[in-house]
Amino acid sequence: MGIIPPGVHRILDYLAVIAFALAPTVFRLHGNTMYLAYALAVVHLLVTLLTQFPSAPRRPFAFHLHGALELLVGILLVCVPLLRHWTFGARRFYLGMGVALLIVWALTRYRREERVAPSAVL
Repeated sequence: MGIIPPGVHRILDYLAVIAFALAPTVFRLHGNTMYLAYALAVVHLLVTLLTQFPSAPRRPFAFHLHGALELLVGILLVCVPLLRHWTFGARRFYLGMGVALLIVWALTRYRREERVAPSAVL
């Protein structure tokens, strides 16, 4: 069981969207690395808005699938800068975001806790 509840995970998702959107300015990203940051901001926002978080209105994307997608993106964000030999700000930003997504994924409580009703005493 993870220590990050779904409500906190949702807040962290919005912070990730902000980080992706600000990265081109803060890390001086250009070209494909800049476009990738903006695309990830939009996609992360859409996925977060479409995710069925526990105790939230009905949405089409299950929370555990949201987690699987974040695991995949986290792995890719760690691998791509190394494979593409990105340098300076792009390398630091994407490696950092990949590691951050993987840490949040590892610490999030994706499964619902089953409440066990106490047995009735006769």
